[in-house]
Amino acid sequence: MWSTSGPGYNRPIGTSRTLQPFQPDRLLGATCLPDGRVRFLVWAPRCRSVEVELLDASPHRIPMARRAGGYHEAVAPGGPGLRYFYVLDGERRRPDPAARALPEGVHGPAEVVDPAGFHWTDAGWRGRPLEECVLYELHVGTFTPEGTFAAVIPRLPRLAELGVTAIELMPVASFPGARNWGYDGVGLFAPQRTYGGPAGLQLLVDAAHAHGLAVVLDVVYNHLGPEGNYLAEFGPYFTDCYHTPWGPAVNYDGGEAAGARRFFIENAVRWVGEYHIDSLRLDAIHGIFDGSPVHILRALNTAVQRVARRLGRRVPVVAESPLNDRRVIDPVRKGGYGLAGQWSDDFHHALHTLLTGERTGYYLDYGRLDQLARAYTDGFVYQGEPSAYRGGRPHGTPSREIPGERFVVFAQNHDQVGNRARGERLGALVPFEALKVAAAATLLGPTIPLLFMGEEYGEPAPFLYFTSHGDPGLGEAVRRGRREEFAAFGWAWEIPDPQAPATFEASRLCWELKEAEPHARLRAFYRTLLGLRREHPVLGPGGKRGVAVEPAGERALAVFRRRGSARAFFLLNLGPTPATVCIRAPAGAWTRLLSSREERFGGPGVAGPERLVAGRGGRLGLELPGHCAVVYLREPGSPAR
Repeated sequence: MWSTSGPGYNRPIGTSRTLQPFQPDRLLGATCLPDGRVRFLVWAPRCRSVEVELLDASPHRIPMARRAGGYHEAVAPGGPGLRYFYVLDGERRRPDPAARALPEGVHGPAEVVDPAGFHWTDAGWRGRPLEECVLYELHVGTFTPEGTFAAVIPRLPRLAELGVTAIELMPVASFPGARNWGYDGVGLFAPQRTYGGPAGLQLLVDAAHAHGLAVVLDVVYNHLGPEGNYLAEFGPYFTDCYHTPWGPAVNYDGGEAAGARRFFIENAVRWVGEYHIDSLRLDAIHGIFDGSPVHILRALNTAVQRVARRLGRRVPVVAESPLNDRRVIDPVRKGGYGLAGQWSDDFHHALHTLLTGERTGYYLDYGRLDQLARAYTDGFVYQGEPSAYRGGRPHGTPSREIPGERFVVFAQNHDQVGNRARGERLGALVPFEALKVAAAATLLGPTIPLLFMGEEYGEPAPFLYFTSHGDPGLGEAVRRGRREEFAAFGWAWEIPDPQAPATFEASRLCWELKEAEPHARLRAFYRTLLGLRREHPVLGPGGKRGVAVEPAGERALAVFRRRGSARAFFLLNLGPTPATVCIRAPAGAWTRLLSSREERFGGPGVAGPERLVAGRGGRLGLELPGHCAVVYLREPGSPAR
């Protein structure tokens, strides 16, 4: 189950070792056995009895034997394609919580799937460490007109040519209806049927690997969606001890929590083993509460890394959290959870406020140039300082010594775009030249960059919040919740109806624009920046200790990079007015690699001299137009003058 096959293009798979407690013959759900039968296993301690109802030519029910720990098990004739329900206490027909496929939706029967039936061609693929990643976040349903896994595949060469090294899929676990961001998933083991189901996801991952692209999957372990969520009928998956903004909190530390912990850990492991997913992004971990001796995040990461070692692959686990808590990425030996990285909202907020001037909602805490500087040199902006947005409470932990490649940064993502009332992308808020400044700021630091689908060519379509709940009352609750959420930002205008199909359709990418102007020139700028990162490692991820930042005007910043003997710096003017820049640079001759104002990038003309020479005093001066980014590299062995 955990093996791969096919021609290799890295080095051989590593040696295996015993995998506990996730042995192939004891997985949750329906497992195809070598003798042609199917084993069904479900955790249902709240049920007196569980039967599996087989929907074959002669539908019938088979009693399941109660096992230790609240598990129920049965073995029956069958194979791939067989559909079934669990019947709880002789009364309630429910889908399998660990179903691999839900072909009729989240309320319908599960389907038996044999993941070993897919022919992989990626043997030898070893994944990518986080420091090699240029992430490209996409929503499968709106990425293409077809909205399927298969439709993503023809776009992969274009992404690889751009310089992307990993695609990051917003959640694909089964959700109600056909339109959803994915964070309302309830069939956590079953890829969404309207996207192409299990085989569609396997095809996409296999194709991505063939193009040298890793695949990151966004998973949600802090809550389940409100429709089609039957877990509480099976067992104590949820707890009243904690609360989340999205529904009941998962029971990771209460009575009988072992079954819930196993369920979510096994889910993570099976994305890696059965779908060859290269990395997991854990959504909103501030909604995960666990007072256990071994925190669930640490336990989950340990299990994933055990599987990764067995497969001879790298599978970094990355978290999203606004808490600025270094325990998430600190190693276990230092009391941390040991995750590979964390999204950095601080970087986004600091950059966004400087470019847009917005200061409402959580942007209240940002807007100063030194905050963006600190995001480059330290990682977290708030490291224990009082947060006005949080009522003056101290926020964050120290991060200066944490390597830069542990932070994922972005100028746009699904949250920061889609959680606006009108879903505006950055291009609707700032001038064209400012988009290039945002790109340079994001791509040239010591951190891991993430692009949001369409960002690279300035996609004008909004990314709105959309759902397709079958319950009208639930749909109205979603509308009301969105209005209340936006009150803190002062966005009083009409909010597009999340339930309306038109809201979903408006969010699709307009791919035909990528060849039109100025979109093609913006894409050329992104491609050139990513090329510079590859060609000049001094401009790439890591080396945070070699980063120094100096104010270069009221809205301008100079960021110096050092790696070995190589030296580079880039200047950012985040404001619309010109800045007279006087900076202190290492002695030597400096060659301009790029200016965002160049005509080939749709700009009005080059900004800054092609060559600068800094003497022993190290002072350099130049005029920097408004909304401009320029990059300089010190010439090797150039003498100071």
